[in-house]
Amino acid sequence: MDKVRTLEKRRVFDDIFAIEEAVIEHRRHDGSWSEPRRQLSFERGDSVAALLVNRETGNLVLIDQFRYPTFEKGPGWLTEIVAGGLDEDETPEAAMIREIREETGCEIASLEHISTFYVSPGGTSERVILYYAEITSCEGRTSGLGVGDEDIKVIEKSSEVLWQEFLAGSLQDAKTIIALLWLRERGRDRP
Repeated sequence: MDKVRTLEKRRVFDDIFAIEEAVIEHRRHDGSWSEPRRQLSFERGDSVAALLVNRETGNLVLIDQFRYPTFEKGPGWLTEIVAGGLDEDETPEAAMIREIREETGCEIASLEHISTFYVSPGGTSERVILYYAEITSCEGRTSGLGVGDEDIKVIEKSSEVLWQEFLAGSLQDAKTIIALLWLRERGRDRP
């Protein structure tokens, strides 16, 4: 059954990110068609993210870095799980392995898919493909990692410390919160 009609579509902004504008009609729940309406979609591409557990210590491995979009309304620096964008023709698994190596210097012992979710479906098409990964043989790096001008600090915390930070409201990254809730639900505080 035809559910959406795209009447017009064009790219109105194209830089590191893109914005598409479309005029669409869609089927309503009662089967009728909606009136044509203008929609905008922020196109960033999909991302991968992983909750990392150090097999040797049982601690969670996170990163801390400056995030400009959070600066005006928040801390600017966020503690979060490792994440990054998918390169063209790259599988999510390959992207995740690359990002873990780039940002932490660690190797993966196991990788498990948790969930795929939209970041903010009212305005962007971006999905996060979320993983749980157990890591080993880290190069011992603690800062200055990443690609380009990323300034990343690698942090290890117990799941209980991170949980207390979440309860106190100081953990503010959604993908990290989702991963932490997944970990707590499964009782997987330690590998």
